[in-house]
Amino acid sequence: MQFLDSFVQKLHDTFIEGDRWHYLTDGLKTTLIVTFFAALLGIVLGFLTAIVRSTHDKTGKLTILDLIAKLYLTVIRGTPVVVQLLIIYFVIFASVNIPKTVVAIMAFGLNSGAYVAEIVRSGIMSIDGGQFEAGASLGMNYPKTMLYIILPQALRNILPALANEFIVLLKETSVAGYIALTDLTRGGDIIRSATYEAFLPLIAVAVIYLVMVVALSRLVGLLERRLARSDRG
Repeated sequence: MQFLDSFVQKLHDTFIEGDRWHYLTDGLKTTLIVTFFAALLGIVLGFLTAIVRSTHDKTGKLTILDLIAKLYLTVIRGTPVVVQLLIIYFVIFASVNIPKTVVAIMAFGLNSGAYVAEIVRSGIMSIDGGQFEAGASLGMNYPKTMLYIILPQALRNILPALANEFIVLLKETSVAGYIALTDLTRGGDIIRSATYEAFLPLIAVAVIYLVMVVALSRLVGLLERRLARSDRG
């Protein structure tokens, strides 16, 4: 009983006193905003990069754009996301007054785009070359064939992998505190600094991330089963 009373008191001192729980809710909101818009940016960059690279592989065209795409993929995939975040904030935008949330969205979006690009490219390259010939027989040029025939089939194949990439992106945003952005992880750390109690705020942060990841994983599982049923049907 004494242990329970002590635990309840610690909960009160950690989260209730001074409305410190707001650090977690506000941080969660920031994390979700950064993740959502970074995912959108990553999708756009990833699809454009994948189309450029696959077009060059199949037709030999867009050589210069393909070189730029390869450089982008090499640099982004070859360096840690936290280093990219710091470079964008402290180097590229050092003399510009730009919101930290925007910087985080740009950094995580650029990073995610590189991985999305390889996922989408693998999906495009997995489509049988006869599909391009089928498009040509219908009088479609290469862009129309890619848009109306290849990409819909590729997207169907890569949806689970894309969903998993966004789960990874959600967890990667936990390093946004390196630029003093008060995301979920940073919110928990602020509580820890104020109360000198590390266990409860950090466990709370971990549990919140776990719940979000488990929920997203369940959605991915449902998506995979639905796609599998439709393939059998």
